[in-house]
Amino acid sequence: MELSRSMNEPDNLTLPSGAPARLLRWAHDSIAAQLGGAPARVPTDPWCRQLAATFVTLYRDDGLHGCIGSLRATRPLVDDVRQNALAAAFLDPRATSLILDDLPRLRVEISLLSRLQPLAFASESELLVALRPGVDGVVLRYDTACSTLLPQVWAKVASPSEFLAELKMKAGLPRSFWSDRLQIERYTVRRYVDGEELVDG
Repeated sequence: MELSRSMNEPDNLTLPSGAPARLLRWAHDSIAAQLGGAPARVPTDPWCRQLAATFVTLYRDDGLHGCIGSLRATRPLVDDVRQNALAAAFLDPRATSLILDDLPRLRVEISLLSRLQPLAFASESELLVALRPGVDGVVLRYDTACSTLLPQVWAKVASPSEFLAELKMKAGLPRSFWSDRLQIERYTVRRYVDGEELVDG
């Protein structure tokens, strides 16, 4: 049975003061432990057990190392961050090999997702008008195809149409693809980088 957030929970969970830095350290320490470093100490505060959906993005020097995440809140926050941090470090196809000495070169970014919100639209033009540049993360589903782009990707595209085209390509669909069976959901994120909260939506 899949767990989900209670309908009484906020759409975008907010961490208390000091929690982002601890969560980022937990991600770093989890990767270090996997590489033979000291065992990571699990945060045990009440906020750690809230169900949450997160993406963990790792940067190595100035380039992307890996990015893996969850779209729905099915695990406690600390478990979701740990699993996504390890997946971004070791399982993302873009990730290169890591040793313990590489960890100072890794920068961690954690995106805390809101609940997914389905979008209603009758055409591609209506969908493009509904998208909020710089704010929306978007999930695309078509039959068995599925993809998502975080709100951070808006900084790399010129328009909503280009954002949507990139989303289609990530799902393995042509850039010009359209179908009435296309399903779109959006979400917002709170980003945490080196202990500093960057609110995108």
